[in-house]
Amino acid sequence: MRYYSASHLPSDMKRSLTAGVLTLLMGLQASAALAKPADPHAWDYLQPDRDQVIASLNVVELLKRHHYNKPPLNDARSAKIFDSYLEMLDPSRSYFTTGDVAEFETWRNQFDDFLKNGNLEPGFIIYKVHLERLQSRLEYALNLLERGVDNFDFTLDEELLIDRENAARPENEQELDDLWRKRVKDEVLRLKIAGKEPKAIEELLTKRYKNQLTRLEQTRGEDVFQTYINAFAQSYDPHTQYLSPDNAENFDINMSLSLEGIGAVLQSDNEHVKVVRLVPAGPAEKSKQIAPADKIVGVGQSDEEIVDVIGWRLDEVVKLIRGPKGSVVRLEVIPASNAPNDQSSKVVAITREAVKLEEQAAKKSVLKLNQDGRDYKLGVIEIPAFYLDFKALRAGDEEYKSTTRDVKKLLTELEQEDVDGVVIDLRNNGGGSLQEATELTGLFIDQGPTVLVRNSDGRVDVLADEQQGVFYKGPLAVLVNRLSASASEIFAGAMQDYHRALIVGGQTFGKGTVQTVQPLNHGELKLTLAKFYRVSGQSTQHQGVIPDISYPAEVDTKEIGESALPEAMPWDSIRAAVSPDMNPFKPFLSELKARHEDRTHEDPDFVFTRDRLALTQELTHETIISLNEEKRRAQQERIEKRQLALENTLREAKGEEPLAKLEKEDETTPHVEDKKIKPEDDAYLSESGRILLDYLGLHKAMAKNQPVER
Repeated sequence: MRYYSASHLPSDMKRSLTAGVLTLLMGLQASAALAKPADPHAWDYLQPDRDQVIASLNVVELLKRHHYNKPPLNDARSAKIFDSYLEMLDPSRSYFTTGDVAEFETWRNQFDDFLKNGNLEPGFIIYKVHLERLQSRLEYALNLLERGVDNFDFTLDEELLIDRENAARPENEQELDDLWRKRVKDEVLRLKIAGKEPKAIEELLTKRYKNQLTRLEQTRGEDVFQTYINAFAQSYDPHTQYLSPDNAENFDINMSLSLEGIGAVLQSDNEHVKVVRLVPAGPAEKSKQIAPADKIVGVGQSDEEIVDVIGWRLDEVVKLIRGPKGSVVRLEVIPASNAPNDQSSKVVAITREAVKLEEQAAKKSVLKLNQDGRDYKLGVIEIPAFYLDFKALRAGDEEYKSTTRDVKKLLTELEQEDVDGVVIDLRNNGGGSLQEATELTGLFIDQGPTVLVRNSDGRVDVLADEQQGVFYKGPLAVLVNRLSASASEIFAGAMQDYHRALIVGGQTFGKGTVQTVQPLNHGELKLTLAKFYRVSGQSTQHQGVIPDISYPAEVDTKEIGESALPEAMPWDSIRAAVSPDMNPFKPFLSELKARHEDRTHEDPDFVFTRDRLALTQELTHETIISLNEEKRRAQQERIEKRQLALENTLREAKGEEPLAKLEKEDETTPHVEDKKIKPEDDAYLSESGRILLDYLGLHKAMAKNQPVER
């Protein structure tokens, strides 16, 4: 998924930027008198250098002149930077005391001035205090473990607040000690309930904390600078990011988050690394043992020992996961399907390989349904990504692969099979080529705009299908979900705005901004400089595409999607580019929804999806956990019974043997390739076909002035 434009900024922009930076450098002020860390010699080697100062001034000028919103760098922005920086350094409010923050507060409204003047010292000072506090906490945790995990009393009725996003900060070191005693106690209890022996628990946690201490000692000035400047950049929007020279040169993790080798999209989630989505046809997706929202807690190479990565930075975890094609990486994963307090993990072995274009190619199948006493055939075209083989195209290869060319061929084949309609399946399609989204739209409409791009100067560029004629005129439905993003949303939005297809499924991701990458003297800046709009004038940003008929979500939309990201730019609208004819679906939507709800009210797959998400959301709202072993085990047992009941209700409804207990796979469990299921066995796909057939029947009845029967 390439969310950004690879083009650099124009030369006149670079010239104006250089002039601005030189002016600012000439006026660079010496640091004001600032508070010092408790130990004046601690972390003294961490100091901003001249390259970083120049880079920070570059970033200030770029955002001032070319960010889409052009918000002023003022006291209000300073307060946002301040809050964002503290959130990055201490997301669980477990390191800084209220006294620490009170000292930092004197700078709350001054970061705008610091940044304009190239003064990085306040950012470095706060980071050094963070390092001191973190070092102190890790040493305290290790002291607790040295006394032995058996010294924890799990019969006491103690509790721990686990969602500390809005918690009060500890007042002093005594309160910090009590919080960390409970945190370590919770870690021990989680591992104990997961079946680990006391000695193994002690060794694991001791090693984890010692590794984190070792990594603290390896902190570089670049780590400080990157965190601080990103607190500034990401106060504008989550996709505006600074890339350090290492990240820019070695891996564009901050641009695409696409992991070379296993095909997964990751993001930081407090002390964990969370899977956001899987690249279609990638090694992780093929393994069938990793899913969105899973947490990676360990990484190992082939037969080597797995390294605990809890508390590591995202880029450091990525370095461990990357490797030569054909080599094996082992990931220790806590599945998202676990109960919130269930730390039991599994180990997945994945062979690194490049995702082949042909494996992501569109493919067809035929969905056979019986409805109202008649047999129907519907064509299904699954599009995992919007791809274009630029290399073959530039080389003049007439057989170059592209989404539009492949879909065109598949549509021809399906029409030869005399299908009654077509369903385009865009589930989990993270996007790709904007050109292909435009050209694919052109297969189903007769000339016209396909997407609008509004730039930071207010100019609106219109991308359009310029080919006359409609390639496929038959009935059409488009199936989407929360992981349908970017180019998928552009295509689905165009199909909805032109009233060319029924959109069914889940609310899409909501990523509707355009980024460009600008090289700096030191690293790179990815900044948001444009926004996508549908031909109706509605943005795809934040809100995504809302289906005409919605299915139950398979992932929590509060956890996955653009709206789940901090400082996500809002939804808005501009003037529409087209005024489509009357919506042919509108007269039938209420009836289509009623029939859909009747069919799926007791459908086992739909019931399972609804109930599983409801259970997950219910458990997520439990923010306080017991540190009493008996109560904790009883709670765990209740949750597992409910999960098992959900699973067995589904299995029994499908005529399968119920499970005695929940199955948990790991790399020692032989992986059985999924049987290639028939389209009819995919409940969401079948329901999409039935909705399309409902529409055809209702439309036909209206044309004949026949009464609608249910």
